Amino acid sequence: MNNSKKYILSFDHGTSGIKAAIVSTYGKVIDFEYEHTPVYFIGKGGAEQNPDTWWNAILKSAKRLLDKDLVPIENIVAISNSSQWSGTIPVDEDGNHLSNAIIWMDSRGAQYLRNIVFTGFPKISGYPLKDIIRFIYKNGGAPGLSGKDPIAHILFLKYEMPEIYNKTFKFLECIDYLNYKFTGIFAASTTSITLHWITNTRNINKIFYDQGLLNRFKVDKNKFPVLKLPTEILGTLRPEIADELGLLKNVKVAMGAPDLQSAVIGSGAVNDYQGHIYIGTSSWVICHVPFKKTDIFHNIASIPSAIPRKYFVVNEQETAGACLTFLRDNIFYPDNNKYFGNPKAYQIFDELASKAPTGCRGLIFTPWLYGERTPVEDHNVRGTLFNLSLTTKKEEIIRAALEGVAFNTRWVLKYVEKFIKKPMNTLNIIGGGAQSEIWCQIYADILNRTIKQVENPIQANARGTALIASVALGYIKFTDIPKLTRFSGVFEPISENVTTYNRIFKEFIDIYKRNQKAFKRLNA
Repeated sequence: MNNSKKYILSFDHGTSGIKAAIVSTYGKVIDFEYEHTPVYFIGKGGAEQNPDTWWNAILKSAKRLLDKDLVPIENIVAISNSSQWSGTIPVDEDGNHLSNAIIWMDSRGAQYLRNIVFTGFPKISGYPLKDIIRFIYKNGGAPGLSGKDPIAHILFLKYEMPEIYNKTFKFLECIDYLNYKFTGIFAASTTSITLHWITNTRNINKIFYDQGLLNRFKVDKNKFPVLKLPTEILGTLRPEIADELGLLKNVKVAMGAPDLQSAVIGSGAVNDYQGHIYIGTSSWVICHVPFKKTDIFHNIASIPSAIPRKYFVVNEQETAGACLTFLRDNIFYPDNNKYFGNPKAYQIFDELASKAPTGCRGLIFTPWLYGERTPVEDHNVRGTLFNLSLTTKKEEIIRAALEGVAFNTRWVLKYVEKFIKKPMNTLNIIGGGAQSEIWCQIYADILNRTIKQVENPIQANARGTALIASVALGYIKFTDIPKLTRFSGVFEPISENVTTYNRIFKEFIDIYKRNQKAFKRLNA
């Protein structure tokens, strides 16, 4: 078998859309197609998407891609998914969804965590001491009090939509729902299930549903799917789906992993303490670690990786690229059909930002447009343009947004490096935002770190889940991945910019500290 001529049909299911890609078993992205999927924001913290829209986008993007005849159909040996994480889809026994998907931005279940589950005293950071001990011992963390984890979504359904809760056969994560659609098999991976906080991960080699944790949330174990490893083959593609896509009926479907775990693989940073930054709708800093540990004060914990027998540590901020989308669609081009929803507007943003001075003459943008979960968990905090004046120019507002997201990443990175007790002097960067060379340089300057731009950074998730499938099929090993990773740019910090940003970063942190109570009064 010639591995170089075998391919994976890989899907990167993000919040804003579906990317279908053909990726070689060695991680080379041949081409991709994209299909937009809308988010529906509902009062009091609701954020939903229609799973039918997801599936239609999967089929449309895949058909357009396969119709290009880029590779022989018989050489496509598997399908693998990556997906937005921390979502909930209740389905019946036939796999029909009983409601819209409740996605990672939804906070409507927060009150049930606060008022029903975590009610004991004494409390630390909002959690009863007994629960801190229980959860950290068993799985290293606990659901965020913002209510954005799947267990909070499930509690919301249980107490506000009991007819849906009672009819639910299985609660599925986004990736596990798509895997079901491809195979007809209900399953979750040891990675996708993590943010339900109902599994015991103390022994990384034996992850299982913990009855004590299930009892703590008063949820039924039978409503959750069987657990498998991300590197397992879930099954064979449904014949009717194979026919619709024009694929062979022996195509395998790998378990795959959610976006964070796939991105780790796609970034090439698979060794311990080797970090990467992702800039998409949200953003994060991740590295693998050889230990289980928790920082309850900054929402950092070691959680299971897609690589068997490994943990990784992640600190995620809520809005990154979403800030630019907000500026595009609500501030600069709200009525211009040429730019509304058009990614080319970001190229214009880059051109404008390059004309603004470093530090934007003291203009500071805080990127907390939908609350924040790390390094502080505060769903009341909001975005600001601080130090605005009559002389402020459009290009300074745009550059300030790029800088503000990077300032928040610096805040995040500080606690990740404290967690691992060493600096990450070089960071790989991936995601749609990593296509911007000016943003990469801003990151290098604000973090004072070397930033390595992974080749085709927007395809890191699709590449990562394809590589997971390649491991599952026996084509490669995880240890092969660093040498299979290519970079399109390396950005070193510029000393005078570092000095400017060091000064402004102190003010950035101070904006949060001085206005935290005001945000609560305005938004609670």
